[in-house]
Amino acid sequence: MATTGTAAPGRSAMRELTLRAVVLGGLITLVFTAANVYLGLKVGLTFATAIPAAVISMSILRYFANHSIVENNIVQTIASAAGTLSAIIFVLPGLIMIGWWSGFPYWETVAVCAIGGLLGVMYSIPLRRTLVTGSDLPYPEGVAAAEVLKVGDSEVGAEQNRGGMRMIVVGSLAAAGFSLAASLKVISSSVAGAFKIGSGATMYGASLSLALIGVGHLVGVSVGVAMLVGLVISYGILLPEQSWGQLADGDLLDDVSAIFSSDVRFIGAGAIAVAAVWTLVTLILPIARGIAESLRSARERKDGMAVDITERDIPFQWVAVSVLVAMFPIGWLLWDFLQGTPLAGQSGGMLVVSIVFVLLIGLVVAAVCGYMAGLIGSSNSPISGVGIVVVMLAALLLKMTHGTGDALAMTAYTLFTAAVVFGVATISNDNLQDLKTGQLVGATPWKQQVALIIGVAFGAVVIPPVLQLMNTAFGFQGAPGASSDALAAPQAALMSSLAEGVFGGDLDWGLIFLGGAIGAVVILVDEVLKRTTSLRIPPLAVGMGMYLPMAITLIIPIGAFIGRAYDKWADRDSVDASRKKRLGVLMATGLIVGESLYGVLFAGIVAGSGQDDPLALPFIGEGYGDWAQLVGVIAFAVLVTWLYRYTRRTADKPYDGPPVTSVL
Repeated sequence: MATTGTAAPGRSAMRELTLRAVVLGGLITLVFTAANVYLGLKVGLTFATAIPAAVISMSILRYFANHSIVENNIVQTIASAAGTLSAIIFVLPGLIMIGWWSGFPYWETVAVCAIGGLLGVMYSIPLRRTLVTGSDLPYPEGVAAAEVLKVGDSEVGAEQNRGGMRMIVVGSLAAAGFSLAASLKVISSSVAGAFKIGSGATMYGASLSLALIGVGHLVGVSVGVAMLVGLVISYGILLPEQSWGQLADGDLLDDVSAIFSSDVRFIGAGAIAVAAVWTLVTLILPIARGIAESLRSARERKDGMAVDITERDIPFQWVAVSVLVAMFPIGWLLWDFLQGTPLAGQSGGMLVVSIVFVLLIGLVVAAVCGYMAGLIGSSNSPISGVGIVVVMLAALLLKMTHGTGDALAMTAYTLFTAAVVFGVATISNDNLQDLKTGQLVGATPWKQQVALIIGVAFGAVVIPPVLQLMNTAFGFQGAPGASSDALAAPQAALMSSLAEGVFGGDLDWGLIFLGGAIGAVVILVDEVLKRTTSLRIPPLAVGMGMYLPMAITLIIPIGAFIGRAYDKWADRDSVDASRKKRLGVLMATGLIVGESLYGVLFAGIVAGSGQDDPLALPFIGEGYGDWAQLVGVIAFAVLVTWLYRYTRRTADKPYDGPPVTSVL
C-alpha cells in the first residue's frame, strides 16, 4: 500500500493540538470507554473507538471556525487511545475472581492503567518509522479513519466530497441497518453448527458482520489466505483430533465449542507466541534503523535544519528517559501490592524480576501487537491471545525464580504484574493504527503522540469507577458470593485460571508446545515461499487464524477476495482505475463506520436496560432457530452483492472533479 509521507501545502499552519480538540476527545472518551468496559465484561467483546470518534468530531468541529482535518485527527486519537485502554478489563477482574480483591482500589487501578498505557505510547514511538512509514502493512482501521477524515475535510473538492461521502453513508446505513435487524431478532447475526468426524467432531461458524467484510477488503488477499490456513489447521485438523473420543451426550455444538476454548485456542496461542518471536527478530534491524533516523531527525531540528512536520516525533532521548523513569513508579506499585502478603519477605528479588519483565517483555509485546494491528486491525487483533502468553510467561518466570510459595498470592501478583504489560499491549495495538491515520492526513507525529498520552490519562481516570460500578451492581462469575446474574468477564476468568494452573502444576504445556511447533513449520514454509515465489503466508496471520473463532476468520478472507475481485474490475479502466478503487475503499470504510457507531449506541442501550437483548421484538423472542440463520445468510449475501454492484454503478459514472490521488 503506497502512502504519502508529506503534509499537504499549508498544513503546518493549521490548528492541530488545540484545547477544544482535547476537551471534545475527553468527552467522547467518557461515553466510549464506559460502554467498552461494560460490553467487554458482559460478553467479552469491545469495539474500536477511532472511527466513531472521527465521525462525531467532524460533525461537531465543523461548526467552529478554522477547524481542520488534523484537528479532527487529534480528537479521534485521544478517544481511540482511551477506548482501547479499556481492554485492561481482560486481566484486572481476575483479582476479584480469585478472591484477592473485593473491589477495585481507585488509585492502584488508575496507576496500572496510566503507567501501562504510557509505556505503550513510548514503546510505539520508535516503531512508527518501521511499522508505519516504512511498511506495507494494510492498517485497515487506520486507513478507514483517514478516509472518513478526508471526506469530511472542507479543503477537498466538493465533487469528490459528495461522491466519497455518499459511499460512506450508503455503507454505514447498510451495516447499521443489518445490525439493527439482528438486534431485533428479525434475522440472525451469526451462523454456527457442529458435525461429527468419526469419533471426533468439528464446528463451523460465521459472524454476519458487514464490518468484517470491510476489514477484509482493506487488508487484502495475502492476510486473508494466511488466516484461512490457520482456520483449516484448527478446525479441520486440531479440533477433530482433540475431540476424538471426548464427546459427551450433550449438545454437540456446546461440547465442541468447549474443546476449542480449552484446548485448540491454547495451541493457537502457542503458534502466536512463536510467530511473535520470529516477527520481532525480523523487526530488530528495521527498528534500530528507525531509532537512528529518529535521533538524526532530532539532531537536525536542534541544529536548525528544516525537518518536515510529518517526520517530527517526540525525541527518542525523551522516550528512553520516560521509559526508564516509569520503572520507578512501577517498582513502587508492585512493592506496595506485596506488602501485607505472604510474599512480602521476597519482595526485593520479585521486584527485580518483575521490573525486568515489564521493561523487556513490554517492548516485545508493543512490536508484536503493533504488527498484528497492522495486519488485520485493532478490533480483530487477538489481544487476549497476547494476554495469555504474557500471563503464562510472568507466572513461569516467577515460579522459576521464587517457587510456588503461597499459590494464591503468587497468582494475584502475577495477574497484577501482567496487567501492566497488558496495558502496553492494548495501547500498542491501537497507537500505530492512529499514527497510520495521522500519516495519511499529514498530521504532526509528536502532537499526535502527545494526544495519545492525553487519551491514556483520560482512560485511566474513567476506567476504575466504571469497573467498580460493574462490580458493585453485578459482580463477576466465579468470585466469592457472586450472584446468578454476575458478569462473565471471560478473558479475565481464563487468564486467572492459567496463572493458577502454572502454580498448581496442572497446566497442559503440551498444547502450547504443539502450537509452537506448528508456528515454526509455518515460518519455514513462509521463508521458502518468500525466496522462491511472490506468495506469502504471514506466520502471525496464520496464528491468529488458529486462535480466533471461525466467526471472524472466515468473514475477513471472504471480504478480501471480494475486494480483490472489485479491484480487478477497476483495473480494466486504465484511465480512472484509482478513483474506482478509492470508491471501493470508501464503501468498505462505511461498513466499518456504520457497525461501529451502532455498536456504541447498542452498548449504551444494553447498559441502560441491564438486558442482553433489549431490542428483541417480544413476538420473536430469541429468534426462530435455524430459519433465522438461513434468513440472515441470505440477507447478508444479497446486501453484500447489492453494495458492490451499487459501488460499481457509481464508479462507472463520469467524474468531472479534480484529480484523485489513490490511497492504494
